[in-house]
Amino acid sequence: MTKDCDDHFRMGVGMVMINKDNKVFAGKRSTTNTKMVSWFLKKPWQMPQGGIEPGEEPIEAALRELLEEVGTDKVEVLAETDNWLEYNLPVNLRRKNNPMVGQRQKWFLMKFLGSDEDIDLNYSTHREFDVWRWMSYQNLIRLSVHFKRRLYIDVFKQFRSHLAMYNPTDPG
Repeated sequence: MTKDCDDHFRMGVGMVMINKDNKVFAGKRSTTNTKMVSWFLKKPWQMPQGGIEPGEEPIEAALRELLEEVGTDKVEVLAETDNWLEYNLPVNLRRKNNPMVGQRQKWFLMKFLGSDEDIDLNYSTHREFDVWRWMSYQNLIRLSVHFKRRLYIDVFKQFRSHLAMYNPTDPG
């Protein structure tokens, strides 16, 4: 499953990168690098994610995207979601003349092995994030755009055995 699906979902990966304190890496979307700026101005925080290139395995895509978006590959992969998770883009955010309605993603939990100085948002010329910080999963869910919240809750539920502070009854 490394190409776009016939049901109009773009195939992709997402990365939950945690530090030694079980805080999650969150990036604030670049306001110069998105056509959806207005949606992200109020709730701009998200985890790294991206598409799978032709012939690329999901784990390869995850490590490539992490390096491109966060500027580091100093991670240990701890787990991956059991299944592919989806989210739909709101109709008014879909690209004109593009049949894609959302994304279907495989998510990976990664332990960050470096120091904060190893994170370089300027690594790629296609800058995804303006700023970043470590935050609790609850804050990340609360500060994310509404159409990704359910996805993020599902991702954290699947990784609950790896996250010491996880409480599935309190998503926010």
